[in-house]
Amino acid sequence: MQAAALRLAPGWRAHLHAAADCAPRRPRVPLAWRGRRIGSVEPDLFERAGLAGGALVRWRDPQASWEVVGELTPALARIAFVLRDRGLAHAWRDEQLAVRNEAGAVLGTVERAVVRPLGIATQAVHLVAIDPRGGHWVQQRAFDKPTDPGLWDTLVGGLVPAWDSVEEALARETWEEAGLRLAQVRDLRHGGRLLTRRPFRELAHGYVVEVIDWYACTLPDGVMPANQDGEVAGFRCMRPDEAQRLLEREAFTIDASLVLVAAFGGFR
Repeated sequence: MQAAALRLAPGWRAHLHAAADCAPRRPRVPLAWRGRRIGSVEPDLFERAGLAGGALVRWRDPQASWEVVGELTPALARIAFVLRDRGLAHAWRDEQLAVRNEAGAVLGTVERAVVRPLGIATQAVHLVAIDPRGGHWVQQRAFDKPTDPGLWDTLVGGLVPAWDSVEEALARETWEEAGLRLAQVRDLRHGGRLLTRRPFRELAHGYVVEVIDWYACTLPDGVMPANQDGEVAGFRCMRPDEAQRLLEREAFTIDASLVLVAAFGGFR
């Protein structure tokens, strides 16, 4: 059974894509390591953090970029602690994410709390699900989450840690967020890959660069999601018209909106 298409207004869809791929609020300069770009920062970030002129970063002319000095993972760990102590990091998670060069090769890891101020690209995975009658299973994010609290989301969504493959992250997130094993769903398939680049709503000097792999499946009758990690306020199987109204009211996260449009979006 396929879900009915979400008949979304073309103007709203154009607005979504503009919001999901837009320039930073303020100019940014490259962040590099050994000549390889790994992110971007506002030019004065390290001065604000008291790191300029220290042993961890240096300004490079004429490249007009900041460069991380020393071994990458330990240096980024020290930078992360300084940014946290100066109030320039996001919520601390004790979770390491991969740091890649522009070709996608993993160079090291970094604490999740500083990927947005450092403009380091992240990878996420989402799972969209329908029921046998074509309803859309979605979750409402917990109201105390540090990012997009209370907004609606895909059934499952999360960042891929440094030690996980996308498939491993999908299995782990599906259990932690929805209490489901992938063996319980039907017709699981990889749906596609999306890219979002946009200012980070929760941190004025943050910038999101994220690759999203999304998967689709059907939840059979009698298979019900149940949150395990406290990060979900609740689940709902929405009719397509209800999901459409909430999408157009921007009650879903940008990432979830992109995925749902890719999976089910149409024009009215």
